[in-house]
Amino acid sequence: MSTSVLFDVQGPRAKRITMILNVVAVLVVAALVWVVLQKLGEQGQLEPAKWTALFTERTWSNFLIPGLVSTLKAAAVAVVGSVIFGLIFGLGRLSSLWILRAVSTVVVEFFRAVPVLVMMIFFYLGLARTGLVQPSDTPFWAVIIGLILYNGSVIAELVRSGVYQLPKGQREAGLAVGLTPSQVLRNILLPQALTAMLPSLVSQFVVILKDTALGYIITYPELLASARRLGSGDGNILQTLLLAAVVFMIINSVLTFSAGRLSRLLSYRTSGKTKPLHEAAEGGTTG
Repeated sequence: MSTSVLFDVQGPRAKRITMILNVVAVLVVAALVWVVLQKLGEQGQLEPAKWTALFTERTWSNFLIPGLVSTLKAAAVAVVGSVIFGLIFGLGRLSSLWILRAVSTVVVEFFRAVPVLVMMIFFYLGLARTGLVQPSDTPFWAVIIGLILYNGSVIAELVRSGVYQLPKGQREAGLAVGLTPSQVLRNILLPQALTAMLPSLVSQFVVILKDTALGYIITYPELLASARRLGSGDGNILQTLLLAAVVFMIINSVLTFSAGRLSRLLSYRTSGKTKPLHEAAEGGTTG
């Protein structure tokens, strides 16, 4: 029988106290929900018309779907750009050349320290004055550049820390068979680090998706901005914002679930483990 060293097994008295506290917590939460619903009902926010308007063709075809497409487009471009930026400067921080390490460190630490909204506003104003892009495309490019610079710097730090956390024997074994330090880094250390940091990487992708909502400040027509515009026009802004939040949660949940499956698959294939005995037996008895 295995026992946990993190906490002692509760006795009868402790179990009763825990049960009483759980019941009290449930009652308090239920009371708060009741009070909130009552206040919303008094203000007319629970009227069916305010909620049924969310599921009309006009709501989705004119507002929510275009906003969702804009959100996903900016997030997809920012994810790809952030990964490329993170790999380049993450490997730069691991380089044997001190000048390359110094430049990469300055770039990464600078953009990690600047708030992403500040960068969006800066590039929005800068691109508008330089005329490098069409005025209608300025919010889009400002959003993705800000997201790439900030999140790419975070990914670069993930790459650096992921490589450093690997056992030193991995590098020594690669050097022993005649590989150069750069070959060891690219062919041995980096693939393992990317597999190990996949959960953190996906968490950063979720951050990118959510931070696209900051584009509302610089007039980018993403999902949140579309929901606010719809709610302001129809007088049900609370309902539309809740719906937008649900859409964000669904997308993030799908992304997290898919990443979890991929992480387990990669871990199984790279761990060198054999199949369980009962699976091997079933496979060996066929034919």
